[in-house]
Amino acid sequence: MVGSRDLPPSTVSFGTVFFQNQFRAKPQWPAPGTSLSDQTAIVTGSNTGLGYEASVQLLELGLSHIILGVRSLERGEAAAAKMRQLHPKAKIEAWELDMSSYPSVQAFARRCEILQHIDIVILNAGLTRMTFHTCAATGHEELLQVNYISTVLLAVLLLPVLRAKARPRRPPHLTIVSAALTLAAKFQYKDYVPLLPAFDDPQLFHREETYNSSKVLAHCFLWHLCDYVSGNDVIVNLADPAWVRGTDLTRGVEGCAMKLGVKAFGVLTGRHPRVGASCFVDAVVNKGKESHGCFLMSWKIHPFAAYLYTPEGRRVSQRVWDETLQELDFAGVRRILESMKA
Repeated sequence: MVGSRDLPPSTVSFGTVFFQNQFRAKPQWPAPGTSLSDQTAIVTGSNTGLGYEASVQLLELGLSHIILGVRSLERGEAAAAKMRQLHPKAKIEAWELDMSSYPSVQAFARRCEILQHIDIVILNAGLTRMTFHTCAATGHEELLQVNYISTVLLAVLLLPVLRAKARPRRPPHLTIVSAALTLAAKFQYKDYVPLLPAFDDPQLFHREETYNSSKVLAHCFLWHLCDYVSGNDVIVNLADPAWVRGTDLTRGVEGCAMKLGVKAFGVLTGRHPRVGASCFVDAVVNKGKESHGCFLMSWKIHPFAAYLYTPEGRRVSQRVWDETLQELDFAGVRRILESMKA
């Protein structure tokens, strides 16, 4: 199978990419009659925004069981209650998941082992911030922790669970939410050795670039993950929803002027949340093994960030991979990845 790393890098300007992605691309909705009956899905960050909307769309396709991975059980239960009103026949549960806490991520993954089957996972939990914040539990900068380190930790912990819970000849899907902004990222941390700790330096924080770079890291990780995970076992991909108005992603934006600016930009250019969330549903319902190891944008397979295709980019992505495995050694990720090769 040909993944994103096997494609030639894109040479189109980001301005053109943004215009095409926001205004020209056409949604690819599931075919009429598509049914997720008897299937189980996990969606993180699903009490609000795109995670909530993606969950609703899966339920509209007849999904039988959904787990909402949420930081606040109170808000998660409120979201689940609304979903139950619309889909009373489905089993809808809210499970606690704090992406800033390694023990919480590990406990969530262990809890998934009780499920009989897992067909779909959408790792949507994420955030953006305009100022530097540190996670008290880990000491890492918050965007690095939530958008990347904890997300890939959960993904790796779930891989053997998904393989064990798979149905015959139907590999489960694991989709990590990405962003088209990876294609515009300058990746300012690339020259630092080690690289990941550079995110933790408040002097290097940049309100746009730190977010963009946190998303590039997932491109680096997936580039190498495909050497360990077969699409016959678990289909792993990244999906970009484009810029979407009215979501909770920018809850960390501080200051009235900035909040108003972000809101106005969303009103003028943003996709409707239903359209944005359809990108995740497309990744786990419409796309098959051909999407394994791919970055999906505008409902199509797209190359990774162009920098990764350069000799320097290959070396840097290898460092990201090595440093990530070292950071997550406590959770046995190397052993898990080697077991996925078997």
